[in-house]
Amino acid sequence: MTFELAALDMAGTTVHEGGAVYAALDQAVAAHLGRPVPADVLHRWTGTSKHEAVAGLLTELTGTAPPADVETVYADFTVRLTKAYAADPPRPVPGVPEAIAELRAAGVRVVLQTGYSRDIAEPILDALDWTVDGLVTSDDVAASRPAPYMIFHAMELAGVTSVDRVLVAGDTPNDLAAGRNAGAAYVVAVTTGASTATDLGRHPHTHLLESAADLPALLRR
Repeated sequence: MTFELAALDMAGTTVHEGGAVYAALDQAVAAHLGRPVPADVLHRWTGTSKHEAVAGLLTELTGTAPPADVETVYADFTVRLTKAYAADPPRPVPGVPEAIAELRAAGVRVVLQTGYSRDIAEPILDALDWTVDGLVTSDDVAASRPAPYMIFHAMELAGVTSVDRVLVAGDTPNDLAAGRNAGAAYVVAVTTGASTATDLGRHPHTHLLESAADLPALLRR
């Protein structure tokens, strides 16, 4: 077996949610600032903890991020995202449920890791009714991506002790950076989410796939 743990991002990698998370983030920050958020600035914060993203965006755009403002914007973001998901619930990326089942049948532990807080991530996972080996959220660790801590926590949950046996997959540059910072043997970019193949190709990775549905093929290489 080439890897024992697949640490997979959620939104854009295993779950289609129509870009609602970044639309909600964009709208909440813009409403607070009274002006639009530049697309390139927003893109830099894809894949990170959404709480950290709010603080980072406010800092980039105003030079400061008072804790009270961060909490106000984050609360607005949560309300907007909850409404968006109620109107159009997240759904699996085609082929991903089958890929997860195939990986687990081959003995690979699958842990989902996400920049969502647990109160957002758990209802999504419950609705999908997937069997996985764990869930790591941004509020489980001291710092979100590009820090490697969510991946290390996924290793703890899975009982995997060597980064040489870890695959990380995600759809943003910050997902890939976290995989590199963790020292994962496989850092897999997928093009089903927030970033294009061209954008992802500019960042170090081991594989570039159309979808996380293709991950089982890596076991056979």
